[in-house]
Amino acid sequence: MSFQVVIHHNPDCGTSRNVLAMIKAAGYTPIIIEYLKEGWTRPQLLALFAAADLTPRDALRVARSPAKEMGLTAEDVTDDALLAAMVAHPILVNRPIVCTPLGVRLCRPSETVLDLLNRLPPGPLAKEDGQLIIDAKGNRCV
Repeated sequence: MSFQVVIHHNPDCGTSRNVLAMIKAAGYTPIIIEYLKEGWTRPQLLALFAAADLTPRDALRVARSPAKEMGLTAEDVTDDALLAAMVAHPILVNRPIVCTPLGVRLCRPSETVLDLLNRLPPGPLAKEDGQLIIDAKGNRCV
């Protein structure tokens, strides 16, 4: 059985780039879905959120997105309204979301992805900001 890795990726996001770099450093060739280009469907979001144990509100991207201006951060906004907005405006979904045989997670912080891989990348490995994730001996630092 192959170990397939799928990443819902935004190349303009540092966290998403860090996650993709960790996946590749571990020796995987992931399927990369640039969701800002491809968009989302309601069934796709429902399946991803269910698998990751997220609600639409948990997955709502608030920072550097139009969520607040669109009135989506109010407590009375329904899940259906959030999902409709996410389908219409893919930037509203927080990222990256990674799927592997070990599970589905919103990988924030980026080192969360390591829990979804069946092998770690060799060390040392650091995030773009210089924070060490895996030391020279191959041990997780965070």
